[in-house]
Amino acid sequence: MNRPARPRGGRRKTVEVFTDGACLGNPGPGGWAAILRYGNAAKELTGWSRNTTNNRMELTAVVEALHALKEPCKVVVHTDSRYLKDGITRWIHAWKKNGWMTSDRRPVKNKDLWTALDEAAQRHEVEWKWVKGHAGHPENERCDQLARESIKNICSTQPLPA
Repeated sequence: MNRPARPRGGRRKTVEVFTDGACLGNPGPGGWAAILRYGNAAKELTGWSRNTTNNRMELTAVVEALHALKEPCKVVVHTDSRYLKDGITRWIHAWKKNGWMTSDRRPVKNKDLWTALDEAAQRHEVEWKWVKGHAGHPENERCDQLARESIKNICSTQPLPA
């Protein structure tokens, strides 16, 4: 596997990324959010989809966060999604080896986002950390709030069909 060249001195910037996804119904309108923190600077990213699932929003948040980084970095991703953490650290290797099929020979759900995440993560040195959701973790709580606000914005500007 080819690794991107490191900056002079061999050190990469360390960026912390906090993510969350939310969905009103599953499937239904969904929102995602990410906070990128480098030193004392932080940037919030948000987005939405009219018809999606919570897992797709969790994956989208991380893909968008990694794409937002302008150079290869050391990245510590904090997520409250076991699906995301286990998928990228444990399951993805077997999925790729098995032609994107699960252990029970079914197509992997959200393959498009898993492949996008796998590709985006290759630029960086990524550490994946699980945090308990809704347990008072400030950045996780903020991401949850931002993701839910994205859903409210969809519903207020584009009413759902009756």
